[in-house]
Amino acid sequence: MAEQEQVLVVERKVFENVGTFQGLQFDVDKYIKEFFNSGVPRFMLRSQVEKDPSFKQLIPYVIMSHNGKYLSYIRGARAGEKRLVAKRSIGIGGHINPIDWDLPLFTNFYEAYRAAVEREVAEEISIETSHTDCIVALLNDESNEVGSVHLGIVHFWTLAEPKVSRKEQMITQMAFMTPAELQQVKDTMETWSSLCLGGLEEMAKRRKSA
Repeated sequence: MAEQEQVLVVERKVFENVGTFQGLQFDVDKYIKEFFNSGVPRFMLRSQVEKDPSFKQLIPYVIMSHNGKYLSYIRGARAGEKRLVAKRSIGIGGHINPIDWDLPLFTNFYEAYRAAVEREVAEEISIETSHTDCIVALLNDESNEVGSVHLGIVHFWTLAEPKVSRKEQMITQMAFMTPAELQQVKDTMETWSSLCLGGLEEMAKRRKSA
């Protein structure tokens, strides 16, 4: 019998104690502090939490920028999440699994998470240039069943050069696009990318001030 996937979660009450919101939240520090306190984040079976809104699955969502343009792609038929097939995205990310936590015991939860994000991205694309990483927003969408059990942590990566190539076959039509070009195809975007598109200017400002 195949081993069931475990994913990183926090209890919804932790999220509610800090303050719930719909869409983007740019005041990220207070949430990150609570989410990564000792004893708060945990791994649970994905099958248990996929339809249980009393938990929030933490999903890193990495937006990549170079010279005012943003990496965009379309999820092909091999995408793991079938509900996102054929949708355009400006975010790279996915669930954090226990294998991502295989770090020394003295490493804190937040450091382990940041290292896991780097590995998650490296599984899907190859970046042949240096980059900076700044958490610029949180993303929550309670308007549907899928969104009610997930919480996005939006990372803004600034690339020194636009040298990116795909590893995963599910990534197709990858290109750097201007915000204006992305607005023209907004109707084809997955929900999270559509929400992030409206916040790109604010994200860029927060990245510069970090």
